[in-house]
Amino acid sequence: METIQTSSKTTKIKLDFKDSKYATGRRKKSIAKVWLKKGSGKIYVNGKLFSDYFSSDNHKMLITRPFDIIKQSTSYDVKSSVKGGGHTGQAGALVHGISKALVLLDESYKTILKTEKLTTRDSRSVERKKPGRKKARRSFQFSKR
Repeated sequence: METIQTSSKTTKIKLDFKDSKYATGRRKKSIAKVWLKKGSGKIYVNGKLFSDYFSSDNHKMLITRPFDIIKQSTSYDVKSSVKGGGHTGQAGALVHGISKALVLLDESYKTILKTEKLTTRDSRSVERKKPGRKKARRSFQFSKR
């Protein structure tokens, strides 16, 4: 069951994702659970349309990129729940999850998406703070006198 928020009350609509493929995408601290099935091209993120959830045009373009690469932008419906991190990390996790689900749905997409590096997890993350330093690499200001 998905919830769609209207002006004052929340209405529940039922989305049938029984014959869908599931994949998990990750980026930084964000985790996206993605269900993908044949449909009309609607993408739901945490119960909202992705265009309502992500305000930046760059994030919207990033999320639709896997569908643009396989040239089927209106062939699949996506239902996802994303948590952790910020909007950029969540968008990256969503792209990773959608790409993995597309490969599960059709193996022929694997080479196309792999060459664009969408099925590979981006392992870059925040470096930890080191003892005796102000941040991960920044040291305290040195004074000679």
